[in-house]
Amino acid sequence: MTVPVASVLFVCVHNAGRSQMAAGFLGHLAGDRIEVRSAGSVPGDQVNPAAVAAMAEVGIDISDRKPKVLTTEAVRASDYVITMGCGDACPVFPGKKYLDWALEDPAGQGVDAVRPIRDEIKNLVDALIAEIDAKRQA
Repeated sequence: MTVPVASVLFVCVHNAGRSQMAAGFLGHLAGDRIEVRSAGSVPGDQVNPAAVAAMAEVGIDISDRKPKVLTTEAVRASDYVITMGCGDACPVFPGKKYLDWALEDPAGQGVDAVRPIRDEIKNLVDALIAEIDAKRQA
């Protein structure tokens, strides 16, 4: 088994759309090289069906994911903490890299509205992987 080179925590309010899509992309694109977590400050009861459908269109199945509550342990165990609109609900620890991705909330929207959010998330995840790889090689 490969030891992950970094760990990433994606956080959004409900852990039902943006953070789940980001975690799906990172797991798909980086494999086990990067440890992936996602959580929400006020988790929903299920992953947004439009997010599940939008990800299925690009060959990534997130239908079995469940929203999880954000814990200080998850933040402490992560090298990168990516927030997506959770504001001050995220605990801050020294030594972590915090990024805030300003993404539209897909809650209550259909798959047509979710596709551009999904594509933006993929671009951000691609850039994150490149940054992690560049740091590792430095």
